[in-house]
Amino acid sequence: MTEQDFLCLTPFLIIAIAPVVIMIVISILRNYNVVYGFSVLSLLAAFGSIFFILPSVPHTIEPLFIIDKFSLFFVGIIIISALLVTLVSYDYIKRIEGVREEYYIVLFTSTLGAVLLTVANHFILFWLGIETLSISLYILIAFQRSKSNSIEAGIKYLILASVSSAFLLFGMALIYTAFGTMQFSAMLAALGTGNKLSPLILSGFGMMMVGIGFKLALVPFHMWTPDVYQGAPAPVSAYIATVSKGAVMAVLIRFFFTMKGFDNQYLFVAISGIAILSMFVGNILAIGQKSLKRLLGYSSIANMGYLIIILLTGSNKGIQASVFYVIAYFITTIGAFGVISLLSTMEYEADKMEDFKGLFWKRPGIAIVFTLALLSLAGIPLTAGFIAKFYIILEGMKAGLMILVISLIINSVIGLYYYLRIITTLFSTAGETKLPDLSLSGNISLAIIASGILILGIYPGWLIDIIVRLVSL
Repeated sequence: MTEQDFLCLTPFLIIAIAPVVIMIVISILRNYNVVYGFSVLSLLAAFGSIFFILPSVPHTIEPLFIIDKFSLFFVGIIIISALLVTLVSYDYIKRIEGVREEYYIVLFTSTLGAVLLTVANHFILFWLGIETLSISLYILIAFQRSKSNSIEAGIKYLILASVSSAFLLFGMALIYTAFGTMQFSAMLAALGTGNKLSPLILSGFGMMMVGIGFKLALVPFHMWTPDVYQGAPAPVSAYIATVSKGAVMAVLIRFFFTMKGFDNQYLFVAISGIAILSMFVGNILAIGQKSLKRLLGYSSIANMGYLIIILLTGSNKGIQASVFYVIAYFITTIGAFGVISLLSTMEYEADKMEDFKGLFWKRPGIAIVFTLALLSLAGIPLTAGFIAKFYIILEGMKAGLMILVISLIINSVIGLYYYLRIITTLFSTAGETKLPDLSLSGNISLAIIASGILILGIYPGWLIDIIVRLVSL
């Protein structure tokens, strides 16, 4: 490897070295605040290093890595999301009895797997990234060993993720058989100008979609989502809903657009069906939920249905719309799960609707942030979620995807019902639940999230300009 290769790998090296340093620190002296502080600084350093390597991209490290502006943009999104999850984790993890510092080790290893996915140009790195991410998530989901539902959620995810990984690996094997290469760019060359996908390639891609569909919680591969979201610690649920899915979406966009899958009628129909089913199933099943974590789990299914519409646009504009949607969705979702995390204690998880009854009259600041997050998820104007959905609808209409666009609009109305039901609970008569105090870290994270939702909802132009300049394939 050259000096230039190492320079371009700086963010990845920082994220890889951080858990090793934390393990050394723990072996000398267990101090939760030191480990937490180091984790925050490491993520900030990894994010800052992206700006130093921007002049050096695009840069390819054969045959595995392709480091370009598209991948670095997703790396930045993932690192900032991991940082926000770390901030909202401080109070929650500190209240856990027993070992706590190991949480941040596993958080870094899962983040390493996520960022590796964004720069994957080869099935080997794709596989290593997704397995590093998944194995770390098994541990994070079951991290609260004293709670049976956390252990149960971890086992469910372990079993189902293993099955999905088998499908993914077999699909890769079929595509390798067809092309004789595992490198994305080489596949495009082997495909030729005719862009005719053979039955073997289609079968391989179909099996890969089973594995990818599981990671994105798309219907009909969504069964694990509500149980895992409810059983996992609230910050981990936020992490799964954002970082995990964003990384898989990044590699899916690169691979799908490399294969020009949007030009194949079979893939077009299959992904259209998955998108529509995910929207309707996610929103309809969310309506009757009394557990907020389960409700947000079903909501995430619907949101992934909205997002995969961009795969069928076949344009850079569609990719740019997806990046903005990912940013808006990440901020909003971490805000919603962050409020649950900050209001939970060792005795109980603030997960039921009645736990938030009259929250505005007891903690108006937290209630306002939660309201903004829910309004953004619903796609109400002046929030980031509205601009994100509008952007997806606009690009979908330009591509002639009217059935998908109409489905998105109908489902946004359905979603509005259950989001408003939660908001009315926040402003109802105050309940008797005793709420914990918030730390400085918790207040900072909520302030960042609220500001992000409003800034992107009121003045999104600056970010859209940056995305248009930097993001393309």
